[in-house]
Amino acid sequence: MAEPLSVAVRRGEIVESVHHVHAVAVRDGEVVAEAGDPAVLASLRSSAKPIQALPLACARDDLGTEELAIAAASHFGTPMHVEAVRALLRATGGSEGELECGLQPGRPPERVYHNCSGKHAAMLAVCRARGWPVGGYFRADHPLQRELLDVVGEAAAVAPEQVQTGIDGCGVLCFAIPLERAAFAFSRFDGLDGGGRIAAAMRARPDLVGGEGGTDTELMLALPGWIAKGGAEGLMCAGSADGLGLAVKVADGNSRALRPALAAFGEAFGLELPAFAEVPLENSRGEVAGRLAIL
Repeated sequence: MAEPLSVAVRRGEIVESVHHVHAVAVRDGEVVAEAGDPAVLASLRSSAKPIQALPLACARDDLGTEELAIAAASHFGTPMHVEAVRALLRATGGSEGELECGLQPGRPPERVYHNCSGKHAAMLAVCRARGWPVGGYFRADHPLQRELLDVVGEAAAVAPEQVQTGIDGCGVLCFAIPLERAAFAFSRFDGLDGGGRIAAAMRARPDLVGGEGGTDTELMLALPGWIAKGGAEGLMCAGSADGLGLAVKVADGNSRALRPALAAFGEAFGLELPAFAEVPLENSRGEVAGRLAIL
């Protein structure tokens, strides 16, 4: 097993801490690059959102780019993002009062501002399209959540019983699979049922998928033709239109190490991410007092 990537936090020349990062890249079902343990269990969290949006793309062929992109988003709660969620609800017969994502600290006290509201709006739409009850759609025993477990398993080519589950921060199921399987799922994403439409929407509107300055948004802007989606606890999954998938997981869950790790790991297969190689750290005076970079 290759050594994990090491991202150092420096203050001047002092190394204050080091984040260890697992990473794997997959093409045509084969690992083409790895660092650390490609079999480490990765809780997908929000990195699963593009996969969770697949049933929406299959059920509603009348939705536009914005509605599909926001369904795969962890959005920043700006007016642009909130309007996209509301547009998805209007187009599919849903209402803000039906959203079960809860409220998000630091944002206006309306559920539509939650960063997962697009995913929840998509779930409401799928329930209506399938004739399933809307009430309780977030519960693990609801037909929607059982189907999404199957969808994640199919995308990763893992039996549903091998996908570990828990409860996500917004109340729905979250899923855990080996890191290599996450990279595999993103390597074949365009070819999945509904995947082409979701991927096209994400590529067209990376600003809706996250927001200005978001690592997944900035990764898509830096690599045209790619999709990318971050997850909690230091996970990033991405896939290219020509079938390369990657997954990067910070072992201690701190997402600040992702950009230098992505830049260093990408060099193994020809990706150029110079803006990611070093992340400045500012103090309370706005001065650059340190940096994150590969050790």
